[in-house]
Amino acid sequence: MHMFPKLIVITGTSEGSTFALADAEVTIGRELENHICLPDLSVSRRHCSIKRDGDGYQLLDNDSLNATIVNGLPVKQHQLKSGDRIRVGGSTLMFLLEAEKSPGGSSLAQFDDNRLITNNTMLLRNDDAINFEPSSSGSEALSRSTRDLNALLKISLAINSFRSHEAMLEHLLQLVGSVIPAECGAILLAEQYDEMEAGGDEFTPVCGWRRASDSTEPVKISRTVAERARVDGVAILSNDVTSDFDLNEALSLAVRNVSALLAAPIGASGGVRGVIYLDSSSPSAEFDQDHLQLLRAIAALTGLALENLRRVNLLKDENQRLRAEISIEHDMVGSGPRMREVYQVISKVAPADATVLIRGESGTGKELAARAIHLNSPRASNPFVAINCAALTETLLESELFGHEKGAFTGATAQKKGKLEVAQGGTVFLDEIGEMPLALQSKLLRALQEREFERVGGVRPIKADIRLIAATNRNLEQAIKDGRFREDLYYRLNVICLNLPSLRERREDITALAHYFAAKYSQKLKRKVVGFSSEAMACLMNYDWPGNVREFENAIERAVVLGSSEIVKIEDLPEVVIEASPSKTPTAGGSLQRNFYDLVNEEKKRLIVDAFERAQGSYTDAAKLLGMHPNHLHRLIRNLDMKGEMKK
Repeated sequence: MHMFPKLIVITGTSEGSTFALADAEVTIGRELENHICLPDLSVSRRHCSIKRDGDGYQLLDNDSLNATIVNGLPVKQHQLKSGDRIRVGGSTLMFLLEAEKSPGGSSLAQFDDNRLITNNTMLLRNDDAINFEPSSSGSEALSRSTRDLNALLKISLAINSFRSHEAMLEHLLQLVGSVIPAECGAILLAEQYDEMEAGGDEFTPVCGWRRASDSTEPVKISRTVAERARVDGVAILSNDVTSDFDLNEALSLAVRNVSALLAAPIGASGGVRGVIYLDSSSPSAEFDQDHLQLLRAIAALTGLALENLRRVNLLKDENQRLRAEISIEHDMVGSGPRMREVYQVISKVAPADATVLIRGESGTGKELAARAIHLNSPRASNPFVAINCAALTETLLESELFGHEKGAFTGATAQKKGKLEVAQGGTVFLDEIGEMPLALQSKLLRALQEREFERVGGVRPIKADIRLIAATNRNLEQAIKDGRFREDLYYRLNVICLNLPSLRERREDITALAHYFAAKYSQKLKRKVVGFSSEAMACLMNYDWPGNVREFENAIERAVVLGSSEIVKIEDLPEVVIEASPSKTPTAGGSLQRNFYDLVNEEKKRLIVDAFERAQGSYTDAAKLLGMHPNHLHRLIRNLDMKGEMKK
């Protein structure tokens, strides 16, 4: 089957654009010379490229400044699969390997009775071969076969041009009526066909058609025929309704003088999702096997179109969900409820110019949050300047912030611009603001109030067109009581407060963080790491991470450096992580959880003792029997407090 690769921009400056991929290399970047130009300053001039690789397509990052992200992970090269999401700067593109299709319907149809099918009815099952060989000979038969094939082509093209199943099904019935001599017809679908499992619900008429356009009567449908097509998945033909059906249960058919009918199941995903129904009351009307074959082929095309439309709708829903949750560009990892709250606050405060105070424990990503606010603000094209207030002495910090004139102090051999001046039009991020000396706090307060400052040793005021974002892991309210932080500066900084959760408060993000950092350092260190053992992941989830994401990242980097396989194992993790005992936080099932861990530890001890007996006291042989590294066995014995038992 021939595949048609393409990229769809689902978020960003070119949202909604679609780009077909040729066999030649396609480049993506900010410059106009690229095949796909994304006018975004966060996109490198020649950010990445996609080229044909055998039967597939390979994505290559061209040492871009902000990296190329595929499905949330930074990549240098990646074999693309249909559905992959590629983030390039502020844009997200979806790679698809086949064009999506669409479906349609109307309203003039209803059930009117129950019927039974008897011996003269022709049934055509799904596994019966479709045969378009004419049942009669001569030019008339050839002409009919050509007409039927042309009708199939026209229908296949038409059903892919609609974006709603109602409109498509209504048009489909009209096309069917042009090639099959029926007087009326209808299409039935499951009531919730977009959500149901195929064949798991009763059908409802959704679209009716009559050849006589002046009639407003609803189309009557044989419930028995529709049910047989649905339950058994068979196509049905009858040209002698009075003989084929029990008239005691088909009175309305007799009243309407229905003489012939056709029905074919609409299949999808291994089941039946609907039925196409046709009938005629004309005494001269007669359906044949070719009509039945043609209707079944049309029903098969309809099933594919409905299935493709369902997938398109699911994709749209997923796209809307992602936009709602992550409507901002950032480099933070996590999609749990706590991080979604953070993203929502950032999306609201970024467009404003108000001062923001970011609070959270050390290592929670306060600078990443500050950069996200800057990146999504009107100042994004101007500098983002970060200063750690705890890393410099008072004199150096003052010079770093405000700059100095030549000769202002010993060692000032030349004029220097401060960070506030360098960041004109942009954002200044003051990390650990709680460590700033009181003398500097008053000077910073004046600069924020007056929107101007002077260099150290200078007399000329300099305008300060900046947005200030500050961060702290300290209790500023207590620092104010202790006289170590100015109350007026606190209120000037605390216009908007953003609280970042600790890692132990968002454990649902640990798996995503682990894979993100593993991929990052796997590429950086040129060592393939594809995942984590279940024991290693359990340790990562169990540890409280007092150093938060910073400590977590260091632990994963260490595991990638020291590991010897493509899987991060428990022995690759830091000892403090391995030795962490299960959380004893009281819960409704706390005692049960503790009993469970006690039983697990007892079983571990039994297995270790048994292995040592079989290995005749050899640590190395016992570790082999247990399928673990000797270092891990030593650590496990120490954690289980079994050293005394091993010496016996």
